[in-house]
Amino acid sequence: MSKRIGLYPRVRVEGGGSGTVSQAGAMLLVETVRKCGLDSAISTAMAPWRKPRAVHNPGKILLDVALATALGGDCLADVAMLRAEPDVFGPVASDPTVSRLIDALAAAGPKALTAIRSARAEVRSRVWELAGVRSPAADGHVIVDIDGVLVLAHSEKQDATATWKKTFGHHPLVAFVDHGQAGSGEPVAALLRPGNAGSNTASDHIETAQLALAQLPKHLRRGRKTLIRTDSAGGTHAFLDWLSRRGRWLSYSVGMTITDAIHQAVLKIPKKAWTPAYDADGTERPGAWVAEITDIPDLSTWPKGMRLIVRKERPHPGAQLRFTDLDGLRLTCFATNTQGGQLADLELRHRRRARCEDRIRNARDTGLRNLPLHDTAQNRIWLEIVQIALDLLAWMPMLALTAETRRWEPKRLRLRLFSAAAQLVTTGRRRWLRFTARWSWTDVITRAIQRLAALPNPG
Repeated sequence: MSKRIGLYPRVRVEGGGSGTVSQAGAMLLVETVRKCGLDSAISTAMAPWRKPRAVHNPGKILLDVALATALGGDCLADVAMLRAEPDVFGPVASDPTVSRLIDALAAAGPKALTAIRSARAEVRSRVWELAGVRSPAADGHVIVDIDGVLVLAHSEKQDATATWKKTFGHHPLVAFVDHGQAGSGEPVAALLRPGNAGSNTASDHIETAQLALAQLPKHLRRGRKTLIRTDSAGGTHAFLDWLSRRGRWLSYSVGMTITDAIHQAVLKIPKKAWTPAYDADGTERPGAWVAEITDIPDLSTWPKGMRLIVRKERPHPGAQLRFTDLDGLRLTCFATNTQGGQLADLELRHRRRARCEDRIRNARDTGLRNLPLHDTAQNRIWLEIVQIALDLLAWMPMLALTAETRRWEPKRLRLRLFSAAAQLVTTGRRRWLRFTARWSWTDVITRAIQRLAALPNPG
């Protein structure tokens, strides 16, 4: 009888194996691409950049890089993980071919960006139709969150400058559609800006909002059923005027800076006017109150129908108060043009904008931690690739996962689902991927594949 030494069994290792597919769980993403029609839409959009007698489809190249990014890659060369499994991912272009395509798209500038974005918007409408009641617009309303993100640069890249946090890099504005508590969120805009771009630049917020609205189904691109949420960086006259412009009529919930006028207005609020604020689950939150101050400061220069709502609460231990805080209580303020509803409900709706921070954190884990290319035009294409990867990471759970698994973030999806290996078996002229029964999440993978297979094919 052999005696085992140490905490783990000793296993000998050698190369040259065959019949096993690594990252086999990525079939969930491949099947999502097929069912939502993203492959044909991107291929059609990239047709102008396909050279005569080219071996590789430019749309397939772009999707391969997006799939590699969704699996955890952070540069163009990481497409090699797909190239190693041609039986699952098909023929994958070489690194030089990938680089030449990115250079060609970067040289085309707005034309290439428009083509990619149009394809994404077309597919998004189909995905939301397939999702049905699980769609973020199932109730006829949709929420778009806009926020800024700092992307550090560790070399002299074009437009990389000092940021307001005394770091060095870029300062993109991003927008995500909120899926609510049952899901995550999906990207609808990413505006690449230099590191020294202002946080509250109204023109940049307007451009980001325009890009985001163009990604939504046509009936949601204007009207009160579309809510735009931002932090105080969006609380400018120009941006609120644009949101409220006649014919656009968008709803908004925008953070406002506590100015001296707002601070003086808060001092005039009678004690009985404060009502308890709500927790995330809709119950009263001890030590937090909300009140409306619309009638106290002069809002004549602001859009008609704008309401100002303030919140005061006891700060958490260790928090530093600001000069504008009141009697040891932290003050926050936001503006909205929603006329109905309780103040606590409106304030809770605005505070849920914090979910956008989770979307940004996930984007950092999916190619946004750094911009891998030198030129700004190249990195704009990279941002589109990152958004395609994030789209797939949002659409796959929406269409194929249920309950708690639908809320899994990219890191968990990669660890439990995408990284699972499988045995590739050919029988009856068909190829099968067989996942081991010992893997704890094999049932999650196979059931998700079955749900995707049950969806109607595009076209």
